Amino acid sequence: MDEIYGMIKDLRLKNGLTLKQLSEKTELSVSFLSQVERGTSSLAITSLKKIADALGVKITEFFESESNPNYMVKASEHKPFKIERSEFTYTRLSGDFMSRSIEPLLVTLSPNQKQTQDYSHPGEEFYYVLKGGAVFNIDGTDYFMRQGDSIHFPSSCQHNIENPFAEETVLLCVLTPVIF
Repeated sequence: MDEIYGMIKDLRLKNGLTLKQLSEKTELSVSFLSQVERGTSSLAITSLKKIADALGVKITEFFESESNPNYMVKASEHKPFKIERSEFTYTRLSGDFMSRSIEPLLVTLSPNQKQTQDYSHPGEEFYYVLKGGAVFNIDGTDYFMRQGDSIHFPSSCQHNIENPFAEETVLLCVLTPVIF
């Protein structure tokens, strides 16, 4: 994460923006942005997306990635990663090319793991349970899912995911917009 904090400051300065101007573009406070640039505050993915948009870069600029001109990603090239404030493990499944509009991921939930807050954002989400089970709460309705079940919903709905089982759960996720 330290590299991300430094990149934010470098991009802000490169764009000739003050913290106040970046604050106005992102609707994040000046003090929060200052703490982020110094690495003294954690950064949620939604805040990073706002910062990336304000700085005119894709959010993927902040993550180490290799371009895959062959469009195929071999299993040996999969690199699991975590996001600040999320205990889930993500594995990006797609190649990297211009104008990508979907984000396919594997999402791994540890036993008895639950998101502690609801999320909503633009786009769509599709999940298919590869292993284990999960409870999706979408706009207050629980959807209990087991291996082989799928769910597709607008991301603008308040949603969270829980693995209530004592075994690992693995989900195939396809979402929009591209965020990684």
